Amino acid sequence: MRIISRFVATLFLIQLTQVVCNAQLMETFEHHSEYGASVGVGHYFGDLNTAGSLKRPKFSASAFFRMQFNNYVGMRVNGSYAFLAYSDTYSSNLVQRTRNLSFNSDVWEISVSGDFNFFRFYPEIEGYRFTPYVSLGVGVLFFDPYAYLNGRKVFLRSIGTEGQGSTAYPGKKKYSNMAMTIPLCFGMKYNISDRLNLFGEVTYHFTNTDYLDDVSGTYAPDAFTKADIGSKLQDRSYEIGPAIGIKGRQRGNSSQKDAYATFQLGVSVNIMSYKCPKF
Repeated sequence: MRIISRFVATLFLIQLTQVVCNAQLMETFEHHSEYGASVGVGHYFGDLNTAGSLKRPKFSASAFFRMQFNNYVGMRVNGSYAFLAYSDTYSSNLVQRTRNLSFNSDVWEISVSGDFNFFRFYPEIEGYRFTPYVSLGVGVLFFDPYAYLNGRKVFLRSIGTEGQGSTAYPGKKKYSNMAMTIPLCFGMKYNISDRLNLFGEVTYHFTNTDYLDDVSGTYAPDAFTKADIGSKLQDRSYEIGPAIGIKGRQRGNSSQKDAYATFQLGVSVNIMSYKCPKF
């Protein structure tokens, strides 16, 4: 009985020592900032992917710097890249498959976000090394959609596939290759040493443009002559059947903006940190 009592007392003292040590560490520890990088996949949602399909994920990557105000709240500057692409041929909708449009685009984004940790986060302190988090920000993205015609890469914005910039449509201006974005992120991170963390996050990027895919309004075949390359790219239904791109017919849905999502895994490094020596 005495041995059991001593064993329980020893366990209690070990636990108490750990609690006291952690309390002292938490009082003196300053986790000022963090930087990291991640890679993963991205997926586009818009006029060519109206059903929200996840059939064609593409490469994406990010890098960030985060300033921690306390153990819960921080602010990050994030730079990211995503290759987005989709085609009407992937759709189960007969009208979209008949339309037969496609696009590719390199999308570069820079944003500033506020981060919130759901749990208190102290690197290398047991019980505080893991937290889910949420992030919301605002930024700008740069894009330039293109397609391939007979193996040739053609940038679509400069052509004005819906009559933008054509004298036949003086009211249609070419859309900008820059747009505003609102990234909403949900993530989790786990500290593996005093310096390193592992994390994973899913980010949905809302945008204020409907032209990530170069599709938004109506057909404008009279903006081109038959010799123009634009006449072959503004309506590609002729490649699989009768052409459907008559003037004024709906080509896309301008009432909904395009968006994309990314899922990435990464590593981050804690910097400007301090804690009391172990004893």
